[in-house]
Amino acid sequence: MPGRQELPSTLERSAEEAQRTWIKAHDSAVEQYGEGERAHRVAFGALKHTHEKVGDHWERKEGGRKGPSDPRSARSRRQGGRSGEGVDEQASKEHLYDVAKRLGVEGRSRMSKAELLDAVRTENRSKTRSARSSRSR
Repeated sequence: MPGRQELPSTLERSAEEAQRTWIKAHDSAVEQYGEGERAHRVAFGALKHTHEKVGDHWERKEGGRKGPSDPRSARSRRQGGRSGEGVDEQASKEHLYDVAKRLGVEGRSRMSKAELLDAVRTENRSKTRSARSSRSR
């Protein structure tokens, strides 16, 4: 099935550029590996090289930076690693602070970079969950 019909809800709320990146990678992966979870993983891996998850959608990385955003997207699947859940772990502390501010994270001014990463991940999950539940009503 073409990527446009399988577009995840977080990408439906994202800019056309993020959607195109995911769809192109997904469709290419389907040709190579067939339909299923692997095609979705490949598409998200490609997306994470240019975009980061902010709340319930994806945005271009800080300064248009390209490259892996977390240990898992930096290496092959067999090697494993922890996922950053779409948060760009290579971003500056200032950028993460700004994202946390936009998401309404409390206590952000006293947080370390690691704490900001965790807080943004938590808030992203919450915003996505909320957007999905309001969509199904």
